[in-house]
Amino acid sequence: MANIQKRGENNYRLTVSCGYDKKGKQIRKYKSIDLSSIPAKKQEAEAERQWILFKEEIEKGIYFDTGKITFEDFIYKWLKEYAEVNLAPKTVSRYKEILESRVIPCLGHTKLNKLQPTHLTEFYNNLRENGIRKDNKTGGLSERTILHHHRVISTILNTAVQWQFILNNPAERLKPPKVEKKEAKHYTEEQIQYIFELLEDEPIKYKTMIYLAVFGGMRMGELAGLEWQDFKSENQMLTIRQSSQYLPDKGVFTKSPKNESSKRIISLPKSVVSSLNQYKLWQNGEKATLKNLWIDSNRIFTSKNGEPMFPDTPSQWFHKFIKRHNESIKNDKKIKEDQKELYLLPEVNFHGLRHTNATLLISQGVDITTVSKRLGHARTSTTTDIYSHSLRKSDIEAANKLDNLFNKETEVRKQG
Repeated sequence: MANIQKRGENNYRLTVSCGYDKKGKQIRKYKSIDLSSIPAKKQEAEAERQWILFKEEIEKGIYFDTGKITFEDFIYKWLKEYAEVNLAPKTVSRYKEILESRVIPCLGHTKLNKLQPTHLTEFYNNLRENGIRKDNKTGGLSERTILHHHRVISTILNTAVQWQFILNNPAERLKPPKVEKKEAKHYTEEQIQYIFELLEDEPIKYKTMIYLAVFGGMRMGELAGLEWQDFKSENQMLTIRQSSQYLPDKGVFTKSPKNESSKRIISLPKSVVSSLNQYKLWQNGEKATLKNLWIDSNRIFTSKNGEPMFPDTPSQWFHKFIKRHNESIKNDKKIKEDQKELYLLPEVNFHGLRHTNATLLISQGVDITTVSKRLGHARTSTTTDIYSHSLRKSDIEAANKLDNLFNKETEVRKQG
């Protein structure tokens, strides 16, 4: 076809006639495409298909000159037309931080259709260099952080392919950064029992928060979003249907949970139900004391005047609680120095209580589907991926139980 010209080994130029201008000069629009990812035998057919699509876009008035758009241009287009419409505000905020702090300054000037795997490889290597960290610590970013950058970039470029701005995703043509799988930080059964003993001397609000985190496995935002209508004492049930979050430019706000599967109903043990009922009585007392100064938000966990609790409060309090306990042990002269290690607790963050919940359930033989549903994971594969270490331990225990079973039967037959 005269409207399709091959230029170079894998490049083609498409031409569409758009009539004539006032001076009688023919108007043409051009588009260059790279078909290096298409087998040589199929390139001509693909070029014809691309020409037809190009012509239709022009006729419908929706053609956008993708040859001129930079990666930065498309990033902001993606943020506005996709991310802000479909993703959670906190996720969008996190993506913007990554994109605006590192990706755009390094790669934003590159034409979108000229972006190659080599550009991304150089960028990832740059993230590994000393001095790149914002906290001024030595060394580069961790491989896990670099992998997160890669996934964000790949997601955006996948959209560019779907929207026909580019033919293929260069991020898919290189190996993503390798991240060594580590066991999610959590407390052991003995450590949790010790924490429960320590909580007896703490305010009932925080004691109840920790109980719910350990026995319910909730995310911090889900805990902060709980309302009294979600708690059914007589049925020992708790409904998780919303999440409370905070962003500097938005303040504290309430949103739906992470995904549809995160909306769930979980059963609570009697000890947690009892703690919640006691806490309810305490809160009613606070409400009666403040009278008109109390702002009734109907939240289970609130600030001093009844307003929704700041979402990070559980995390901040738990960190101080563990730190305070460890310092008291280190300064306790009644405990021998070589014995103090037995009383110290590892500084696991608040989210680690969610990991503790899952790990303890798995260790008790609870099936992975039930664990996954209680955690609100969209897929059981997410659960098995995060808790592969715990599942491996359970698998070894299962093998040993079978071995003991048949060894016992063998011994019985011998004795018979």
